[in-house]
Amino acid sequence: MRFSKASFYTLLLRKPHNHHHQNYVVLSRRRVVTLAVGVLILLSALYIFWPSGPDLKIVGLKLRRIKVHPVPPITIDISMLLTLRVHNVDVYFMDFGAVNVAVAYRGKMLGHVTSRRMHVRARGSSYVDADVEFAGISVLPELVLLLEDVARGIVPFDTISHAKGQLGLLFFHFPIKAKLSCEVVVSIINQTIVRQHCLHE
Repeated sequence: MRFSKASFYTLLLRKPHNHHHQNYVVLSRRRVVTLAVGVLILLSALYIFWPSGPDLKIVGLKLRRIKVHPVPPITIDISMLLTLRVHNVDVYFMDFGAVNVAVAYRGKMLGHVTSRRMHVRARGSSYVDADVEFAGISVLPELVLLLEDVARGIVPFDTISHAKGQLGLLFFHFPIKAKLSCEVVVSIINQTIVRQHCLHE
């Protein structure tokens, strides 16, 4: 079969099939999908391994005893049991030198208590039980309000909790600190927290 010059030029000028273009489109889509999956994996890893502070929460505050000393100067003794939960949301462990909790009544600072050293495992929780003994507190302006609150069966307290330490994974350690301010209303009748409003700082 012989080709004329016109047929030969027609074959040269004919557009090629688009198989290569289709292959290029398929490869481009695969690259986009692979890139998107890689970005998602990277973001997930950052979310999991990005360090965050501990989650503090007052889970118990029992008022054991209130004793008024009427002999001037008028003072009071307050005894309570405070339980603070330290929750670790990270994949790292946490070590704290100490946890400090300050307690106030209607703006009057009663005192503070410092817990022992503590270790919190990854994704775990630890509890701090603190026997709070405030003796010889002079709160004469607030004494009437305190007696009224006791008569009603509920007493409001303000607590400020500080935690300072470090989190680590293998040989890596990072300093951390947390602060929690709470308004806690305690029922004297059943020794439970009626309500609380907390703010992490």
